[in-house]
Amino acid sequence: MKTSAPVVPPRGRLLIFDLDGTLIDSVGDLTTAVNRLRGDFHLTPLPASTVRRYVGDGVRKLVERALQGHPTDFGTALAKYRGYYAHHMHDTTALFPGVAEGLRRLRAAGWQLAVISNKPADFCRALLARLGVADLFCCILGDGDTTALKPDPAPLCEAMRRAGATPAETWMIGDHHTDLEAARRAGVRSVFVAYGLGETGAEQPDRHCANFAALVATFAA
Repeated sequence: MKTSAPVVPPRGRLLIFDLDGTLIDSVGDLTTAVNRLRGDFHLTPLPASTVRRYVGDGVRKLVERALQGHPTDFGTALAKYRGYYAHHMHDTTALFPGVAEGLRRLRAAGWQLAVISNKPADFCRALLARLGVADLFCCILGDGDTTALKPDPAPLCEAMRRAGATPAETWMIGDHHTDLEAARRAGVRSVFVAYGLGETGAEQPDRHCANFAALVATFAA
């Protein structure tokens, strides 16, 4: 019996997304894990507004900021935090409004999609699978997948390699200056989403989008 040929994904034309603050609203679960960790060291809980400012530079920086110089074995604290987050990362985290349908529209418009996060890679893939959108991405890269984290351009270069995309065909979409700096250093254009956790800092994105619907309209008109 004749079998149909496997579907080959399109090459080139790549949109790379940050995760926390760009695709998902995860502040509640990050705050829960941070405060469980602080409780172990008899520190008072932090409000979500403070934890928001600590996010964006990877889990090691988040733990450093969460403990605010409290003397401890850092390896132990990091392991504790990862354990707490693993147990609570699905409590309240959700896709931002319009993300699931928007990603499908972008795929239908001929874009390849990727995720690059400074969050540990296993958490990234587990979250996106739980939220039902993991299969929309040609690659999902997090801490542990490449030699460096954003703002280093290495993860973006790896995503482009996997997608067969050139810098001229690629956009980086994020809510933090680390996303924008990584884009600049990789030679790709960038979009800043204003609804997220971070700020542009000294970076100058090519475009701003107030919400995910505006982003979709930009690339899937």
